[in-house]
Amino acid sequence: LPKIITPGDRAGEGYSKVLEPNFEQVQAHVPPKISDWKFCGSFPSPLKTNPYRSKLGGAFVSDNETILCDIVSHAKISTVSREYLRAGPREFCAFHPANVKACIVTCGGLCPGLNSVVREIYASLTQLYGVTEVYGIPMGYRGFYSTEFKIRKLDDQFLEYVHHQGGSVLGSSRGGHDTKLICDSIMDYGFNQVYIIGGDGTHRGAMLIFDELREREAKVSIVGIPKTIDNDIALIDKSFGFDTAVEEAQRAIRSAKVEAISTVNGIGLVKLMGRHSGMIAMYSCLASRDVNACLIPEVPFQLEGSWGLLQYIKECFA
Repeated sequence: LPKIITPGDRAGEGYSKVLEPNFEQVQAHVPPKISDWKFCGSFPSPLKTNPYRSKLGGAFVSDNETILCDIVSHAKISTVSREYLRAGPREFCAFHPANVKACIVTCGGLCPGLNSVVREIYASLTQLYGVTEVYGIPMGYRGFYSTEFKIRKLDDQFLEYVHHQGGSVLGSSRGGHDTKLICDSIMDYGFNQVYIIGGDGTHRGAMLIFDELREREAKVSIVGIPKTIDNDIALIDKSFGFDTAVEEAQRAIRSAKVEAISTVNGIGLVKLMGRHSGMIAMYSCLASRDVNACLIPEVPFQLEGSWGLLQYIKECFA
């Protein structure tokens, strides 16, 4: 959604900017809703009536609340920004908990915290919203349709201790995406909430599933949970697995330092995860305080020359 940030007297005392929506473009950028093609009910959130969670009902998020993306502006002139709809619990739900049949699937590579995410989705659905049917899809996307695997109903006993284990309790795999077969399976099982945990490729697949189900005018919500230890997603505080990656990276850095100082002109070189993001490298270096140079893709550097990296390394041995 586009937003125009303008200076003006209407901001009031103590404020310098007024945020105004760009009405001509707002409607074109509003994401689609199931109610656009299928009748949806409007049920009061169980957070308002759940006696064990009564204090959670005072922090509902409005459908019109947004988060600014471009937060750097000019002090004296008008600037522009993008904004995104804010996620969070709504006061009214489109699905009655008694009619929800949810499923959870983990796709792609493994990531620290996967089991915790699966467990918390299940706990939120069952304990906060009163959902009784939550299923686990085995081994990624192919688990929807492959006869080799069995979709199982999740319960408290199965998930009680999984947050202490690594990997994915549901199993995970790369590939296996067949939009038609997956959507056929979702319709056959009667799932109306699908929680997909994965990275870039997984979410591209999730969008294909959403588009196909919309084409079929199915009343199904597709929910994507980003899985990246790189912490390279804007507008969220932190992606799960990032802290663990930084902690483990420091062990490698300490080992590299031991190797480097134990020989003549030794150099320790540690290569960390981050396809297009240097978050893990940067935070690992800040935490360890033992690194002379940190190279990240966001900051270009010069290798040769008097101001280059090689010259700096020579100076470190001086």
